Amino acid sequence: MAAPDTREHRAPPEARGERIDQYLAGVFTDLTRSRIRGLIDDGHVLVAGKPVKAAMRLRGGDTLTLHVPPPVAALPEAEELPLSLLHEDKDLVVVDKAAGMVVHPGAGHASGTLVNALLHRVKDLAGVGGELRPGIVHRLDKDTTGCLVVAKNEQALVALQKSFKGREVSKTYLALVHGVPPAEGRIETLYGRHPVHRQRFTGKVREGKPAITLFRVLQAFDGAALVEVDLLTGRTHQIRVHLAESGHPLLGDTLYGAGRKPKGEAAAAQERLGRQALHAWKLAFAHPRTGKALSLEAPIPEDFAAALTLLGGPDAPPVAEAKQKAPARKKAATKKRAATARKR
Repeated sequence: MAAPDTREHRAPPEARGERIDQYLAGVFTDLTRSRIRGLIDDGHVLVAGKPVKAAMRLRGGDTLTLHVPPPVAALPEAEELPLSLLHEDKDLVVVDKAAGMVVHPGAGHASGTLVNALLHRVKDLAGVGGELRPGIVHRLDKDTTGCLVVAKNEQALVALQKSFKGREVSKTYLALVHGVPPAEGRIETLYGRHPVHRQRFTGKVREGKPAITLFRVLQAFDGAALVEVDLLTGRTHQIRVHLAESGHPLLGDTLYGAGRKPKGEAAAAQERLGRQALHAWKLAFAHPRTGKALSLEAPIPEDFAAALTLLGGPDAPPVAEAKQKAPARKKAATKKRAATARKR
């Protein structure tokens, strides 16, 4: 188990008047603000040797002591579950998530999740939020497959969250959709929860967060298409919503495409999948510690490949044809993101 971590810091005179929780979040950038707030609430932050409240205002010149206890065992239990890793080092793992696996324990999913599997598989977790658990940087829906990065320690989690928030991460998906969209396009909307159906999201709101999706058709079939999608933002259900509201919902998406009934090969492909046809194909980002560019690719899963074969028939090009080189502008954008992250 890791040893306790005690840190001391003297606040400069110009820090006078700042809230201690906000000030410490700017000093100890390897800890999240919520983690620092929890340490304060638990009495692990001292000023002149005495515990303080989060709302305390600094006088300037204060002597601050912060105790970070060793992480405790995580509440979720470790479970030996099938798990495919695309990359692992001392700071992070990149998982090829399987269809049907929920990322994090929650209501109705107390076990059998990706977190349960990682607790069994990964042996050098340094702890996140005071617990020996993996740091979930981003999520994929239960039935979406492919690349998902997870932090092993709080420093990596903070850095990766900053990269995702700063749009410095390249995320490319493959989707099978109803009908054939235009050859390529950009969908840019405000985004928020549906005003009536609260379990759904929509791009048809007057107020919300910006959401940007780029797409291009890789292969057109009778009644369906294989589409490559790049996310410039990462809103919940973003690809599913944007494609559905543009008239081309994902095959098998029962939440956003329930009204579409495919025919022929498209119907057979949807039945073969038995889930929404979305695969997180590629993920590229700067390593949170070294700044080195990492580029990962998750193989197309068997059920997705089988659906493609059904759509194209026995003479269809192999699945590898989907791996066409991205446009030059996307490569340049990826390099720019990595370069920006390294400078930071």
